[in-house]
Amino acid sequence: QVQLVESGGGLVQAGGSLRLSCVASGSIFSSNNMYWYRQAPGKQRELVAWITSGSTTNYPYSAKGRFTISRDNAKNTVYLQMNSLKPEDTAVYYCYTTRSGRDSWGQGTQVTVSS
Repeated sequence: QVQLVESGGGLVQAGGSLRLSCVASGSIFSSNNMYWYRQAPGKQRELVAWITSGSTTNYPYSAKGRFTISRDNAKNTVYLQMNSLKPEDTAVYYCYTTRSGRDSWGQGTQVTVSS
């Protein structure tokens, strides 16, 4: 199972930016699609962005144009650059991957956007 560790969260004012990082253990990182999810208090976990092993990126409507996912296979790291942050982006952000039917989640990193 892949171990995932997120970092980079914090408190930022509306309109600001943050870059989240997720470091994965294991040598199979480059073969995995990688995902960022978020969960706000009282809400379901939602997909924010994902990137394929070939670095094709995908975004749901809420993140499109403001968030950018990228990966550095040499560092076993996936990033989420978040710009023009809004108070509604406040949530715990999680890194996720799956391989051979085994799901792996990070512990999450808190992002708080003040108005």
